[in-house]
Amino acid sequence: MLESGELTVPDLVAGYISRIEQDNPDINAFTQWHKEESLERAHHIQRKIENGSAGPLAGVVLGVKEVFCQKGFPATCASKMLASYEAVYDATVVERLLAGDAIIIGRLNMDEFAMGSSNENSMYGPVRNPRNTSRVPGGSSGGSAAAVAAGMCHASLGSDTGGSVRQPASFCGVVGLKPSYGRVSRHGLIAYASSFDSVGAFGSTVHDASVILKAIAGRDDMDATSSTEPVPDYPALLDEVRPDITIGIPKEYFGDGLDPVIRDRVMLVAEKMEAKGAKLVDIRLPNLKYAIAAYYVLATAEASSNLARFDGIRYGHRADMKAVRARLKAEEAELTADGAADLSGLDTPMIRLYKQSRTEGFGPEVKRRIMLGTYVLSAGYYEAYYGKAQRIRRLIKQDFEQAFSKVDVIISPTAPTTAFELGSKVNDPLQMYLNDIYTISANLAGICGISIPAGDHSSDGMPIGVQFMANAFREPELLNAARLAEMVCGESADASSP
Repeated sequence: MLESGELTVPDLVAGYISRIEQDNPDINAFTQWHKEESLERAHHIQRKIENGSAGPLAGVVLGVKEVFCQKGFPATCASKMLASYEAVYDATVVERLLAGDAIIIGRLNMDEFAMGSSNENSMYGPVRNPRNTSRVPGGSSGGSAAAVAAGMCHASLGSDTGGSVRQPASFCGVVGLKPSYGRVSRHGLIAYASSFDSVGAFGSTVHDASVILKAIAGRDDMDATSSTEPVPDYPALLDEVRPDITIGIPKEYFGDGLDPVIRDRVMLVAEKMEAKGAKLVDIRLPNLKYAIAAYYVLATAEASSNLARFDGIRYGHRADMKAVRARLKAEEAELTADGAADLSGLDTPMIRLYKQSRTEGFGPEVKRRIMLGTYVLSAGYYEAYYGKAQRIRRLIKQDFEQAFSKVDVIISPTAPTTAFELGSKVNDPLQMYLNDIYTISANLAGICGISIPAGDHSSDGMPIGVQFMANAFREPELLNAARLAEMVCGESADASSP
């Protein structure tokens, strides 16, 4: 429609802005939207389309998770700690999207510092699932998933540290793609756990996600962990779907705790793919039973280290120094009231400023993970927890390597349940963490994964997601399998692809 002139980019952007203004008060997916800037850029892109100089993403309207730096806009990570921080440069993925003539229409809500599975840990308030606003959208990229599901943008960027793209995609009924570690630059992504963090994409279809991946993937000198592996033309590879693939079915992903309806739906998708020519193979991933424990030791350890930089001195929230000094004087007066108190244990004003700034700036879940991470790194516990978890991580990676020597992809549920009620798990961290049980292994192993919609649950009507995983840098096989599953599920909507 854009190419024929039936639709203009300004009209398209105006339509999305209207949808955001109408629906965002209920869903709370966007923390801010750039109305004037987006319309101005839309006119610029329209002229480029008319003179034939437009880039490959011309007309694509995107939202970006609040964890990515975008020059001139707040990058708060949904935290009071960074409430007044404005990014001074663009993340590499933002640069690449803009270079392709995409339009970034706004910033998206998230769990604070990407720590959460429900998008209820945000200074902006919780995001609500567009399919049922009494339910969570998943996290931590809940705003990114909800924005696409609600039709507020074509696609969006999220980050995936332990399932934070795939799980909300499952809960909201959209496609969520987590690339291999190193496939996409992390430069400008505010870190949670640096050896786990991946930049991911949300879309309405597998093709949409592949378009975004092609635009943002590739080596970046600003990120030493980014790979030099060549970037295939992912969308073009989907022009001809290959059904003769081998799909691994791991026993460990279909055990206790999984909703039977979800289990049956995932197996039905596998059987439909088998009917098209795929081969199903039973596989074992014996060390997955340790995945949750290993992940929450290693990820929190890295979070403790990464978030130490937010001290209220260089940047970030700073407590009122006058109040800090006044409180210290009051404590000193209390201790010296009898004239014999030992003041050696009293904080200096600077130490108290650090403590108070972090106490005020971080929310409960972030504090919980910092304390856990600091504990497992502390003297006397490092080897017992952190060292052991690193060895388990290696064993899990070896399990996947052995499995991928026999199969092209692995199929599993994305989450053990559909989207749960807002507030139902906020006070039960363990139950919240168990929501990541099927997704964190991909981050531990550094492989790629994707969640696609597989229909709705028979009892609550909420979306069910099916997950595929492939070996590192085997995104072509991953996308091929996901597209085949999308076809057999009847979920394809290629006519609306960017």
